[in-house]
Amino acid sequence: MTTNTVKTVLLLGLLSGLCLLAGEMLGGRNGLYMGFAFAGLMNFVSYFFSDKLALAMYRAQPVSETENPEAYQRVGPMVADLCRRMGLPMPKLYLIPDESPNAFATGRNPSHASVAFTAGILRLMSDNELQGVIAHELGHVLHRDILISSIAATIAAAITMLARMAMYASMFGGGRRDDDDRGSALGGIFMLIFAPIAAMLIQMAISRSREYDADAASAKYVGSPYPLMGGLQKLEGWSKQIPMDASPATAHMFIIKPFTGESIMRLFSTHPSTADRIARLQAMR
Repeated sequence: MTTNTVKTVLLLGLLSGLCLLAGEMLGGRNGLYMGFAFAGLMNFVSYFFSDKLALAMYRAQPVSETENPEAYQRVGPMVADLCRRMGLPMPKLYLIPDESPNAFATGRNPSHASVAFTAGILRLMSDNELQGVIAHELGHVLHRDILISSIAATIAAAITMLARMAMYASMFGGGRRDDDDRGSALGGIFMLIFAPIAAMLIQMAISRSREYDADAASAKYVGSPYPLMGGLQKLEGWSKQIPMDASPATAHMFIIKPFTGESIMRLFSTHPSTADRIARLQAMR
């Protein structure tokens, strides 16, 4: 088990614990059960439907020999070859009609995986660079990162919702009956402010650790880190020149951050800096 995998398991456990704490603060033991049930429901929905929602959100179109055949001729053979090397079934392929260069993988497991490319990335990348990007995305499929990231995102959303409920309960006389009003109010304020921030920071840390492992998978299965290094350098520049109108809820899915938040937003980044990723890839030569 790699260091990043251990880190991910620990962070997911911490997220789940925070969700249960939010439920307990909201309603004592009954709230604890509610928090557990709510996290389970959110994970169930994420497991079965997150891929369909993401593809629909970006108006992704199927890519096959009969649908978008030009795009299929470009990426289909590369994906098939890399899947053979990695021992993966062939994923479904999709084209996103957007000029901002980017790509993502989705699906709950390797047998139900999809890889989506924007029109912009197919125009921008050389074949070698595109191979590096594809191997990165298939690395996420191999490691089941899509499921892990989706679970982290949904638990974080559950914590935020429970925190708001805890605040409203404290304001209007809810929460534990044996707590005094002051303690209940302070608990609600604490949950409202700190729990969502903590959940977000943990979620982002999970996302960043999975990106490093997918980069390493690309270098391993392509046989060199240079194709992905070149692809990341191009993506870093062009994604800022042609920003993507992407939802923050799905930012963790893309190979590179699809919008260009600055300053304090870097603390909440779903991706490591491109410079750090390239430095790690260089060390794999």
